[in-house]
Amino acid sequence: MKPIVRKKSDIKLAMALLLPSIFLLLLLVAYPMLSNIKISFFDQPINPRLPAKFVGLSHYTDVIKDIEFYKSLGITILYTVLTVAGSTVIGLGVALFFNRPFKFRKTARSLIILSYVTPSISLVFAWKYMFNNSYGIINYLGTDVFHLFKSAPLWFDNPVSSFIIVVVFAIWKYFPYAFISFLAILQTIDKTLYEAADIDGASLWQKFKVVTLPAIMPVLLTVVTLRFIWMFYMFTDVYLLTNKVNILGIYLYETAFAFNNLGKASSISVILFIILFIVIIVSRKRVNLNGSSK
Repeated sequence: MKPIVRKKSDIKLAMALLLPSIFLLLLLVAYPMLSNIKISFFDQPINPRLPAKFVGLSHYTDVIKDIEFYKSLGITILYTVLTVAGSTVIGLGVALFFNRPFKFRKTARSLIILSYVTPSISLVFAWKYMFNNSYGIINYLGTDVFHLFKSAPLWFDNPVSSFIIVVVFAIWKYFPYAFISFLAILQTIDKTLYEAADIDGASLWQKFKVVTLPAIMPVLLTVVTLRFIWMFYMFTDVYLLTNKVNILGIYLYETAFAFNNLGKASSISVILFIILFIVIIVSRKRVNLNGSSK
């Protein structure tokens, strides 16, 4: 009779290896989140040595009654939808173009992702220089060369033009993320499927609809969901470009540090978290655990 050999459990080793990551998550994510929820129920002074006053749900009711919150929410939703749609469509189009052999393809791919890997602060000041009222290249071409404007527009002084600029900037900066994601999945599609479609006389649109779209759908949903979350919380790019586009990130920042109302700012962030949580739950229902769309 053979002796029974018991294999040592790897649970202890796994827990030991995961413990540093779990600790960092609790320290950098869970604790700030719980602290933020706690602050939303208090009138919290900027000075931590001063006592906080419990106010219950008054900050949440103030936010719900604040018309500026709904204005910022509307601007943020429009900004997010336009930037996510624009960056996704352009990223997919560029990925389809690059998903074929041609000369200097690797060099061209490297140039495509430059806007994504370059620090935002550098890109923002480059754009502010281009759209400068006095010596920007955009006003020079539009006014002096092509005579599109009678006088140089004040791009960042007008809410509409400022909004258009921040949307175009976001699309240009972040489309390489979609490009990289789509290009990776496109290269895994079996080429024989396209050959069979060619034999059947399928057009480019039919091949995209029948072959390409089902294959990239899981990645498409993931890209749209992640980019929606990131753009919904956008602050840095818009804040550095202009003060005329009051998205929720800027509204929250001004509430906290311009008006010194940390409690209301915390309640705003909790409300944003609830909105994004609902978006994530809805999007997860569209993709099963195997990564295929439902």
